[in-house]
Amino acid sequence: MTKRIIPISLPVTGEEEWQSTREPLINGWLTSGPKVREFEQLFAQRHHVKHALAVTSATTALHLALMALEVGPGDEVIVPAFTWVSTANVVLYCGGNVVFADVDPLTFNIDPEDLKKRITSRTKVIIPVHLFGLCANMDAIKAIAGDIPIVEDGACAAGAAFKGIPAGALGTIGCFSFHPRKSVTTGEGGMITTNDDRLADVMSMMRNHGASISEEQRHHGTRPYILPNFNMLGYNYRMTDIQGAVGVVQIKKLDQFIDERAKWAAFYIEQLAEIKWLRTPQVSVDYKHGWQSFVTFVDESKAPFSRNEIMEKLQEHGISTRPGTHAVHMLSFYAEKYKIKPRDYSGAQEANDYSMSIPLHNRMVAEDYDYVVKFLKSL
Repeated sequence: MTKRIIPISLPVTGEEEWQSTREPLINGWLTSGPKVREFEQLFAQRHHVKHALAVTSATTALHLALMALEVGPGDEVIVPAFTWVSTANVVLYCGGNVVFADVDPLTFNIDPEDLKKRITSRTKVIIPVHLFGLCANMDAIKAIAGDIPIVEDGACAAGAAFKGIPAGALGTIGCFSFHPRKSVTTGEGGMITTNDDRLADVMSMMRNHGASISEEQRHHGTRPYILPNFNMLGYNYRMTDIQGAVGVVQIKKLDQFIDERAKWAAFYIEQLAEIKWLRTPQVSVDYKHGWQSFVTFVDESKAPFSRNEIMEKLQEHGISTRPGTHAVHMLSFYAEKYKIKPRDYSGAQEANDYSMSIPLHNRMVAEDYDYVVKFLKSL
């Protein structure tokens, strides 16, 4: 078998993205401006929301969301135990307390039944994660949450949907990432979505130091020499117009990218079905998967090798893999801070120890997918 080199992920960027950056570079408007505004409008239209606010990352999007919802000392925010660490970190940025809920190892998303047990009188916000591009079960979560605000961590879920409603329009606020491992990218960057006018105004000011108007509004106004009023504590979380220009090009390709990934995800599911030790993602008709990643589950009781040994063998043959993500409650900082044991969240521990992401991205060709399948079958 001829060795190929297949990265876990590669962004699809090229001449069109390169050319898009000419305008801001030539006209000199490099900070947040007309290209960011155009990107926001396109993103809002695609995700069926009134407001989309571009920021520096999904992490800063989540931070602004919690600050706008006035999370502070003594408040509890529930997050899934299996997610990227920033989902929990932003709670601590606000002075709140992280409360973990277990996940369903079949979907890797928050387990509604465990979520129900974690709610207390101090629960201020719930952050379900649409992990790997699969929306959480928002009907069940909303039924449990009642009046508690829901912040969707849709870092992986641009273009995904639940029962026909796009991610980002399912909760109080949605937060997205444009890191290069996501379906569409601006290098780094993020987006906040909401249908709440007041929250949109607050987060828009907060991302710009708390200024009452944006830099663009001031410079294009009748008195650009007058500095704005600052009504609140804010942050410098603005996206640049160079990134916005790339985002305008990328968001127009989102559905094309997802459709292509969905085709190859279906190929993987069909071709890998005979491998009894490898469980592939299962998606019901209620969900439109965003396929940011293709994350499998290794049953070590049936597998010829451990999950880590399988990953090592794949790496030796040019096939990059990763664990799906990490169980945050098992990371030393959180384990020590909250005195948590791995088995306290058994679903998250299983996902941590046995999940395996295999390559799925828009720079792969048919021969790459065939190579991955043939090698997995050969183990």
